[in-house]
Amino acid sequence: MDRKNLGLTIVTQPQEFFRELISETFKNLKVRVLPETEFYLVNLLNQFMTTDNLYLRDASGLRKEEPLVIMLKEAFEEDSPEGRKLMFRKVGDVSLYMAGFFQDHISQRLVDIDYYIGMGGTAYQQAATLALESPMRPAFGELAERFDVFVDVLADVSEKTTIPTEQTEKDLIRTYDYWQKTQSLRAEKILEKAGIIPPKAIKKPKPDLQ
Repeated sequence: MDRKNLGLTIVTQPQEFFRELISETFKNLKVRVLPETEFYLVNLLNQFMTTDNLYLRDASGLRKEEPLVIMLKEAFEEDSPEGRKLMFRKVGDVSLYMAGFFQDHISQRLVDIDYYIGMGGTAYQQAATLALESPMRPAFGELAERFDVFVDVLADVSEKTTIPTEQTEKDLIRTYDYWQKTQSLRAEKILEKAGIIPPKAIKKPKPDLQ
């Protein structure tokens, strides 16, 4: 597939397309993950090809647009353990996708990227706790523990699947602000490419699971 003409490419096998993108991104960002987590991320991207899947539905099937904090509250209040797990998973999925794919949009809101990282990490941790018998429990645990890393991964995928635009001064300031908050390797590379060398800070070691 010619990535240069990606905007004109008709993707007939999205699962394989996203698997290649995710694998390539892991290499570029020097990220190693559990096989279950890689599988989960590929399915997440495939699922959200239709952005309508980002939203919950009410009893009549109508779309519910609720803040993440309300969705998280409802998940904690759900009586059924299986229902709680599904709701926590949904909050984690939406938080991760929004933080990775819509960072420009987030920067125009009252909340910032930390809000999504906090909501998503908490939700996946709760999903992992409830998924005692599920083969996806390791994936939920890793997504919770390294949520900011996977935000970078999805942001990189987003960049590869949209028409590239030049970084404006405002974009670079936003990227620098994001780097200060997360020490993101991807953000650091963008800044260095623009001739901005961010000061090296002490980074918290992240677990390198295999």
